[in-house]
Amino acid sequence: MQISSPAFRNGETIPHQYSRYGEDRSPALEIDGVPPEAQSLALIVDDPDAPRGTFTHWIVFDIDPAAPSFPEENVPRNAREGKNGWSDAHYGGPKPPSGEHRYFFRVFALDTKLNLPRGTSRNEVEQAMKGHVIATAELMGRYAKQEAVPAAD
Repeated sequence: MQISSPAFRNGETIPHQYSRYGEDRSPALEIDGVPPEAQSLALIVDDPDAPRGTFTHWIVFDIDPAAPSFPEENVPRNAREGKNGWSDAHYGGPKPPSGEHRYFFRVFALDTKLNLPRGTSRNEVEQAMKGHVIATAELMGRYAKQEAVPAAD
C-alpha cells in the first residue's frame, strides 16, 4: 500500500497553503494498493517534533477502501473525522512555533470498520484499531514557520 500527494513528495516541504500560517487547506492524498481484504482505512497525521511531544493534526477513519482518495480540502464520502490536537474534528495544518518539523501522514488498512462517532479522540481510534491493522503506508512532509520578510522602502 502507498500514500502520496500531488502537493508534495515524500520528504519534501509541504506548501504554505496547507499550513495554519497559510490557508489551512488539507492536501489532496492518493492511496494505492489497498489490500482486497481491507474493510476500511484510517488516516492519522501528526508532528513528532512538537515541543510538548507528538501533536495530532488530523484523524480520518471508516474510509471506504474502494474510494480512498482525498480531494484537496475534503475527506472521502462517508468517512468520519476524529479530534485533532486543537480539539477540532477536521484538518489542522502545520504550525511549528520555530524550526522545521516533520509531518507524518500514515494510512492504516483495517479488517473492520471502526464505527466510532465523529470527534472521537486519537487514543480511542488507536484502541479500536488494535489487532485490526493489515497494512500501513506513510508519507512525510516538512514544514518550517515562514519568517515575515520586511517590505522594501
